[in-house]
Amino acid sequence: MATRVSVGSGSKIPVRGDLGEEMLKIGVIGYGYWGPNVVRNFHAQEKSRVVAVCDKSSHSLRRVHQAYHDMYVTEDVKELLSATNVDAVAVVTPVWTHYELAKAALENGKHVFVEKPFTCTSAQAEELIELADRKNLKIMVDHTFLFTGAVRRIRQFIDDGTLGDLFYYDSTRVNLGLFQHDVNVVWDLAPHDLSIMGYLIKERPEAVVATGEGHLNGVADIAFLTIYYPNQLIGHINVNWLSPVKVRTTLIGGEKKMLVWNDLEADEKIKVYDKGVEMTTGEEVYKTLVSYRTGDMWAPKVEQIEALKVEAAYFVDCVLNNKKPFNDGAAGLQVVRILEAADKSLEQKGKIVPL
Repeated sequence: MATRVSVGSGSKIPVRGDLGEEMLKIGVIGYGYWGPNVVRNFHAQEKSRVVAVCDKSSHSLRRVHQAYHDMYVTEDVKELLSATNVDAVAVVTPVWTHYELAKAALENGKHVFVEKPFTCTSAQAEELIELADRKNLKIMVDHTFLFTGAVRRIRQFIDDGTLGDLFYYDSTRVNLGLFQHDVNVVWDLAPHDLSIMGYLIKERPEAVVATGEGHLNGVADIAFLTIYYPNQLIGHINVNWLSPVKVRTTLIGGEKKMLVWNDLEADEKIKVYDKGVEMTTGEEVYKTLVSYRTGDMWAPKVEQIEALKVEAAYFVDCVLNNKKPFNDGAAGLQVVRILEAADKSLEQKGKIVPL
């Protein structure tokens, strides 16, 4: 269980130089695996600066000083959360800490950027959303893949009708490790695809089926998720910590065209195929004819830019200009609801769980 983070009376964190009112001042909690990337991207923005980093590890704080000599560091999370000259807090810590840290930040009047998944439960997510709305603060969940050139291009193909009506989304996201002890492989890897599906697919999911097994440390390390949508649209996600190779491949089938997205491909990440199946029915069922359409394949140009850089700029813009982010708390809540349903289905060996 997370320890309750108390709200301090507030004081200023030492900052070198005058950043001005128009500069968003950000504090980052957590400088482990992903934290350095978050600090680097927020600190490099034209209208934001990271003014402080908090971590319980003195080794991690030494790493901060090596990279940013003048940046303030602290092991006291309450000092950062209550600092009156911190406008927003980035929570880059294990998921079981997200709720308490984000809640304390919001209670201190700070906008929140939270690593995925948003929270451990949908009830926690709902409470944070209500608190942020009441205080007129922004929540953004770090669904980084939504800001990649590949996902943006796929969204364009869906919006302009290139693919036609969608039939399926089928993803394989596997590798050897990194094993987690506080969450299973579904909570670790599936949020990427669940957030992408929430961004690409207009319909809301109706039910989830999940199967899997844990072989090493008591949590599921391989799992298969099936997500049911209206109009026969189906999503499938294969996540695995026990794969001998790293695979990041997604197939999207549409009425008009089909698409393959290989995120490990350096150049041609997306390939669009003019392939499909057409059915014509005669007067009787047995006269149904299936014809296969085979056309060209092309690899559209995909913008090559660091997704987190784009996301950081978007967060700063949303805060400074009072815009509602599309990867807000509600988007994070939708992912958490599916993860909860997947856990229930896993426990019952693949029983269908309505959403």
